[in-house]
Amino acid sequence: MNFRNIDRRLLTILLIVFVQMLGAAMALPILLLYAQREFEIRPEYNVLLLSSFFAAQFLAGPIIGRLSDKYGRIPILIISQIGTVLSFILIGAAPNVTILFIARILDGITGGNIIVAQAYITDITPPEKRTESLGYIFAAFGLGFVFGPALGGTLSSVFGSRIPFFMAAVAAGLTVILTWLTLKETLTLEQRIKNRAVRQGGIAPAEVVRNTPLLAILLIAFIGQFALGLLQATFALFGDAVLFADYSDRIVDLGIGILLAIVGLSQFLTQTLLIRRVLPRLGETNLVIIGGTLRAFGMFFLAIATAPWHGIPGSILFPIGMGLMMPPLQSLSTRTVPEEVRGGVLGLYQSTVSLATIFSTALGGIVFAINPRYPYWLGMVLSLVALLPAFIFLRRPLRQPSSETAVSNKP
Repeated sequence: MNFRNIDRRLLTILLIVFVQMLGAAMALPILLLYAQREFEIRPEYNVLLLSSFFAAQFLAGPIIGRLSDKYGRIPILIISQIGTVLSFILIGAAPNVTILFIARILDGITGGNIIVAQAYITDITPPEKRTESLGYIFAAFGLGFVFGPALGGTLSSVFGSRIPFFMAAVAAGLTVILTWLTLKETLTLEQRIKNRAVRQGGIAPAEVVRNTPLLAILLIAFIGQFALGLLQATFALFGDAVLFADYSDRIVDLGIGILLAIVGLSQFLTQTLLIRRVLPRLGETNLVIIGGTLRAFGMFFLAIATAPWHGIPGSILFPIGMGLMMPPLQSLSTRTVPEEVRGGVLGLYQSTVSLATIFSTALGGIVFAINPRYPYWLGMVLSLVALLPAFIFLRRPLRQPSSETAVSNKP
C-alpha cells in the first residue's frame, strides 16, 4: 500500500473500520464462550446469538444501503455506529440471555456501518481500482483481528469476561467521533435527490434473476459465506472442545485469541501485499477461484487438527482465500448495475451474505453438537461447490445494464 498516493478519505474510512473491527475483535470471538459460561447455553442454541444478528442484518441491509444512497453516507454511518455502541454495552451488562439476543438484534438492524463504508469507498474510487480499494477494507478487518482477539482474550482472562464488551463499546464510540469530525459527504445534494427519484423500490428480484452476472456473484457469495459462517459459529467452541481440550479457561481464551490474531494477520498481509500484486496478472474471476480453493484447504486442515499448533495452517490458508475471493466479488457486483444504485447493490450483496450466515450459524451449532469436526468437513465441501458458478458464469464478460433495465419501480 503506497500511503503517499492513497486518497486521504480512503485512509480515514480505513482507520474508522480498523477501530470498529478492533472493538468487535476484542469481544465477538469470546461471545459464545461468555454466553456458555455465564448463562450455560447449549451449543445448538448458543450459536443463535450469531444467527439473530445476521437475520436482523439481512432484513436491514438493503434498506441501510438505499438510505445511504438517498440521504448521504455520513448520517447513516453515524446512526449505525451508535447502534453498535449500545449493543456492546447491553452485552456487557446483560443480566440474562434475553438481553443478549436483544443486543445482537439491535446491532444487526443498525449494522450497516460496513455496507456504508464500502459504498463510500466506491464513491471515491474509479471502477478499475475498486477491487484494490475494497480489499483495503478487508485489510482493516484483518489488522483489527491481529490485535483484537489477543487483547480481548487477555482482558477476559485478567479482568473478567464482561470487560471486553465495554472496551468494544468504547472503540465503537471512537468511530462515531472520527466519522463526525473527519469525513465529508461524498454524495452531493443533487445526487441524493436523483437517487431518491430513481426507482424507489431499488433492484427488483426479477431483475436480479435476469442479471446473470449479478446472480452468479450472489450465488458464489452465498455458498462461500455459508462455509465461513460454519467457522464463525463454532471456532471458539471448537478450540475449547478440540484444540485446547483439558486446558484452563484462561489458556483457552488466550489461545483462541492468538489463533484469531494469526487469521487477522494473514488477512491483512493478503490485502496489503498479495492481492494488489496478483490482481493485474490473474484478474478478478481467477482470484475468486483461487481464493475458494484456498478456503477449502483451510477448512480441511482445521477438520483434521488435534492440537493447538495444528490449527495454524487452517488459520493461515482460510483467511488468505477469503481475502483473495471477497473483494473481487464485491467489486464485480458494483459493475453489474448502474452507478446510482451502488449502495443498494452492496446492501443486496450484504443481505445475501447475511442470509447465508443466518442458516450456517444456526446449522453449525447442530452439526457441532453431533461432532465438533463436522462443520469443517462441510465447509470444505461447500467451498469447493462455490467454485462451480465461478467457472460457468463469471468467465463471461460482465455487461452493466442500463438504468432502465436494471432497476424497477416495483417493491
